[in-house]
Amino acid sequence: MDRIPSPLPPLPPPARALLLGFVTGLRSQVPVALLAIESQQGRFDPGAGRLARRFSSSEGVAGSLVAFAGELVADKLPITPRRTTSGPFLQRLATGATIGAAVHYDAGRPRPLGALLGTAGAGAGAWAGTRARVFVAERTSLPAPLIGAVEDLLAVALAYAVVTAGRDAG
Repeated sequence: MDRIPSPLPPLPPPARALLLGFVTGLRSQVPVALLAIESQQGRFDPGAGRLARRFSSSEGVAGSLVAFAGELVADKLPITPRRTTSGPFLQRLATGATIGAAVHYDAGRPRPLGALLGTAGAGAGAWAGTRARVFVAERTSLPAPLIGAVEDLLAVALAYAVVTAGRDAG
């Protein structure tokens, strides 16, 4: 089966860490799920150790996909807090740091720089996503779940483009 090429040119690891961090700010489990699949297929190395092996296992991929699906559903519920409240925001920053560090590890680059870029991207993504959603809601009559679904699609598309551009970068 032929792979769909990335719509982005090859991206250097710092750009991938920052952009995947940004996606983490939008939907924290999207990069986790995509990188778990990439790891299982041998196209991404999140690091050595038992945790990395579990990440790329069938169970790890299934778990990341369940978390991804759960986040997509929970995001549309009226009781779900905004991503910029302290708990969700700190979780996104931590996940962004982990994603950024793993992207840098995979490329043979320093993990701390990747973690810093992933954290910065996650903070920017969380803030931008919240502001964009409020902006669209105030100016349209679109229902909130539809706005969230459009954001889901944008987050998945951006993450996919960044991950596949990373493949092209080697």
